[in-house]
Amino acid sequence: MLEPRQDGNKRVLWPWAYAAFVLAVALLRSLSELQHYLARGGEHAWEPFLWELSSAALTGPLSVLVYHWHVAGIGAPLLRQVRRHAGGALLYMLAHVGGMFGIRFAVYALMQVDYDAGTVWSVLGYEAGKDFIGYTLTVAICHGLFHMQQSERLRAELAEARLARLTEQVQPHFLFNTLNLISSVMYEDVKKADRLLCRLADLLRSALAAQQQGWHSLQQELTLIEPYLELMQARFGDRLQVHWRIEPQAQAWSVPSLLLLNPVENAIKHDVALSRGTVSLRLEAGLIGDGKQLRICVHNSGVVAERLEREGGLGLANLRQRLQAAYGAGASMQIGPAADGGTALELLLPARGAA
Repeated sequence: MLEPRQDGNKRVLWPWAYAAFVLAVALLRSLSELQHYLARGGEHAWEPFLWELSSAALTGPLSVLVYHWHVAGIGAPLLRQVRRHAGGALLYMLAHVGGMFGIRFAVYALMQVDYDAGTVWSVLGYEAGKDFIGYTLTVAICHGLFHMQQSERLRAELAEARLARLTEQVQPHFLFNTLNLISSVMYEDVKKADRLLCRLADLLRSALAAQQQGWHSLQQELTLIEPYLELMQARFGDRLQVHWRIEPQAQAWSVPSLLLLNPVENAIKHDVALSRGTVSLRLEAGLIGDGKQLRICVHNSGVVAERLEREGGLGLANLRQRLQAAYGAGASMQIGPAADGGTALELLLPARGAA
């Protein structure tokens, strides 16, 4: 299962941002009302602020309740939704008017100032029209927000489904290439081939678990690669030398599962398997750009890449698509001749946070 988006901080900030917005609107309305109030000879400058803030103190929370009330009724027959919102508008008006004037009477009593709001029916008649319009506009805004959230959720689910599909392509491709490498040992050393096949079974179990997880830490990804490198070192012996240069700070960062299996496999298949001498495979990882990017490099010292893609090649094409599905335009991949010889594949990944 893919790792959920890390939006906990946003969920914590949204209520505060919404409260700040409601307060800002109420204060602006208060300042506007203050001008008319003073022009009419008003004696208490705090009164316009009380009127607007007491209204906002109710409309803010009530709008949130209207959102949930509206969302809960989406999908019901139209007539039922109309009846639902007719009742909702009535409750909205009663709660708004009752709470608002309750606050006002309490503050006026505290300030020892007389407050004549008029009769109950005149107040309800005056406020009912405004509250009906306010309720209707709130429902319209809530409906738009709901569909925006649904569209965003659908896009995220489609991206995750695409990433999962691309991840599923890794294992058959990897298994086919690995079995080809092991098959050459079977006629030379049957016991050795049997040990390699058992190790391969262990590796595939770990790869399947990683695939179901979707995202994991770089340390877990490297732990997954180690058995594969053990298989290849058993196959090629001293011809394959593996070196690790992994910064401790980089090990906790999240990466898509099985991200590095194809690059490492390609480096061995198109280098060690085609070279007569010793080949050094170096894996590097570290944080760059003040910890905002994760740099991963797979370097092999043997064959220099003549072109970035092979005709019919799945490994690098799959890797590019997985980076696009996981990070969009935030990630990059480069492959070509290394400065110290051989070929280097470099990945720059935006930091998602600790796994």
